[in-house]
Amino acid sequence: GSNSDMYLHPVAIFRDPFRRDPNKLVLCEVFKYNKKPAETNQRKTCNEVMEQAKDKKPWFGIEQEYTLLDTDGHPFGWPKNGFPGPQGPYYCGVGANKVYGRDIIEAHYRACLYAGVKIAGCNAEVMPAQWEFQVGPCEGIDMGDHLWIGRYLLHRVAEDFGVVVTLDPKPIEGDWNGAGAHCNYSTLQMREDGGIKYIEDAIEKLSKHHVRHIKAYDPKEGKDNERRLTGFHETSSIHDFSAGIANRGASIRIPRQVAEEKKGYLEDRRPSSNCDPYAVTEVIVRTTCFD
Repeated sequence: GSNSDMYLHPVAIFRDPFRRDPNKLVLCEVFKYNKKPAETNQRKTCNEVMEQAKDKKPWFGIEQEYTLLDTDGHPFGWPKNGFPGPQGPYYCGVGANKVYGRDIIEAHYRACLYAGVKIAGCNAEVMPAQWEFQVGPCEGIDMGDHLWIGRYLLHRVAEDFGVVVTLDPKPIEGDWNGAGAHCNYSTLQMREDGGIKYIEDAIEKLSKHHVRHIKAYDPKEGKDNERRLTGFHETSSIHDFSAGIANRGASIRIPRQVAEEKKGYLEDRRPSSNCDPYAVTEVIVRTTCFD
């Protein structure tokens, strides 16, 4: 309390979907009394890296998974004294016995569209009460900015419904899918004809820095992700690096149509749902764009 004031540096503006125009949501970077970035400010170094890699035109799309909880911390819509039926019918499901909380998801989507967040899709996930929204493609620093505002809007919309959102990567132990933030990534070279060569080069570089990436992919330097990256439930093992075409059990998946067209993007399936997108996109660019 004796030296607690921080500096806020506005860096991005979005329209406020709750108070509506002309009101704004302003995203800020936080700096300490000595003008150094706050410990939680991962944006500053990310922005510096993105500036250096500008000519590579790095694009990202992040798939943000999350789980809806009742205010008692129990998954939303689950029976209070037991469990729903096993996984299978819930993914992209339809019907009141398959999906819980769709009105929240639709309201969040509209809020993102109004705000100017580059939201690109949403779907019910493998575990009941688990959902996902996708943001992208975003170039450079925009990825982190748009995902953080998308997350803010999600928590804010769910509050209106009396529901809690958790980004925990493994909210329910046992035979239930965890939650991730798969990061789809490409550079201009990868998107052009014959780009598969550059995708393979990037995967080769990523394979040499697995531990460094795992440390950047959740706030506890891998401890959170350890509960999720088990090699089961559509994940790779946290201890091994792997890559494959259309393989959801690999660290890096090359989508089937990318392998066919020999250009496009790769998907890094390792980032945790509670990752900081600035840390994730920064380390990916550092590893693949700079030797």
